[in-house]
Amino acid sequence: MIMSESSGSPSSPPPPGLKVELGRDRPIRLDCGVDLGPVTVAYQTYGRLNADKSNAILICHALTGDHYVADPHPITGKPGWWSELVGPGRVFDTDRYFLICSNVLGGCMGTTGPMDVNPATGQPWNLSFPVITIGDMVQVQARLVDHLGIDRLFCVVGGSMGGMQVLEWAHSFPERVFAAIPIAAAARHSAQNIAFHEVGRQAIVADPDWCEGNYLLEGKRPHRGLAVARMAAHITYLSEPALHQKFGRNLQNRETVTYGFDADFQVESYLRHQGSTFVDRFDANSYLYITRAMDYFDLAAENGGVLANAFRGTRTRFCVVSFTSDWLFPTPESRAIVHALNAVAANVSFVEIKSDKGHDAFLLDEPEFHATLTGFLEGAAAHRGLPRAKGGGP
Repeated sequence: MIMSESSGSPSSPPPPGLKVELGRDRPIRLDCGVDLGPVTVAYQTYGRLNADKSNAILICHALTGDHYVADPHPITGKPGWWSELVGPGRVFDTDRYFLICSNVLGGCMGTTGPMDVNPATGQPWNLSFPVITIGDMVQVQARLVDHLGIDRLFCVVGGSMGGMQVLEWAHSFPERVFAAIPIAAAARHSAQNIAFHEVGRQAIVADPDWCEGNYLLEGKRPHRGLAVARMAAHITYLSEPALHQKFGRNLQNRETVTYGFDADFQVESYLRHQGSTFVDRFDANSYLYITRAMDYFDLAAENGGVLANAFRGTRTRFCVVSFTSDWLFPTPESRAIVHALNAVAANVSFVEIKSDKGHDAFLLDEPEFHATLTGFLEGAAAHRGLPRAKGGGP
C-alpha cells in the first residue's frame, strides 16, 4: 500500500510494511543541490502512537541494514536485526512506545535509490541518481515523521551509520528530538574507514558485470565484486579476539591443507558465505551510494571545524555508547562526541561497554548494553512524562 504525502496523517498507526510517496508537491533539496521528488519511502512501525503523539521512537539502521527491525527479512527469512530488543516488555517496549524505522534514501529495500526508475527517463537511475548524504537521509526521515503527524520524537536511536543519522537529527532538528542514542558511531568518517569503503567500491566497479553501473539494463549483476566488498567490510565489523575464538586457524572440512586456493580455513569459508548471501539482498549501486554518504559525513566541518557548534543550545538528552573492541568506530570517536556535548553543557551520559564482539556488538546479545538502553529510556520517559505500559512496563 502506498500513501501520498498529501493524504494527511493516518488516524491510527499504520500496519507494518507501508510505503509512502513524499516530495511530489515539494521536492526534497539534496545537499548536492538537486531537487528530488517524488521519493518513495518504505518503513515499518511497531506499537501504537499515543494520544498526544509523545511516545514515538525513530530507529535508524546501519549501512547494510533495512527497516525490518523485528520482522523476518522478506528475502533471507532471518529474524529482524533488533528482534530481541523490540516487543512487549523488551528494551523497546511496544506496549509503551511507537517505533518507526524506514529504509534509507539510496537503499534497495523499497525506498527510492539507484535501482529504481527515474520518472524522467523511464529507465533505472543507476549512476544518474544524485549523490546523497547522511543529511539527505535524515531530511527524508523528517518528511516521513511529518507524514505520520509527529512534531517531536521521544527518541532517535541507531548504531554505526544509524548513529550518524542520530547525530544528524540532533544537529538539524534539535527541537524535534527529546532524546538521542548514538551507538558505536562517530561525528565524522575516519580516513581508515573511507579507505575500507574505497576498497569495497573498487571491487564492485572492477567486476565486468558492473557495466559502468548499467548492469540492470544489461541483465547482469556484479555479484563477485559486491561479495568481495562485503567480505572486506565484514572483517571490520568483528574483532580479532572474536575471529580467533570463533575460527582460530581451524580447517574447513579437512584434516590438512590442500596446498591450493580453496577455502582451507574456516574463516575463509565464513567470509565467502557472508559475501555470497549478501548479494541476494543488496544492490551494488546502492552500496556505492550509501558508503559514499558515510564518507562525506563530518559534523565538525559543517560547523566551522568545531564539533561543539553542531550542538550549541541543544536541549536533547544524549546517551552515547561505545564498545571496547570496536576498532571501526573506536571509543575515542564516541568520547569526542561527549566532549563536544560537554562543551555546550548538554545533558549527556556515556557508557563504554566491555565486549570482545567488535563493532557488531550492538546487534548481538550484550546484557550490559541492553540494560544501558533500558535505563536511559526509563529515565528519559520519566522526564518526558510518559506513563508506564499497562502491566508495569520495563
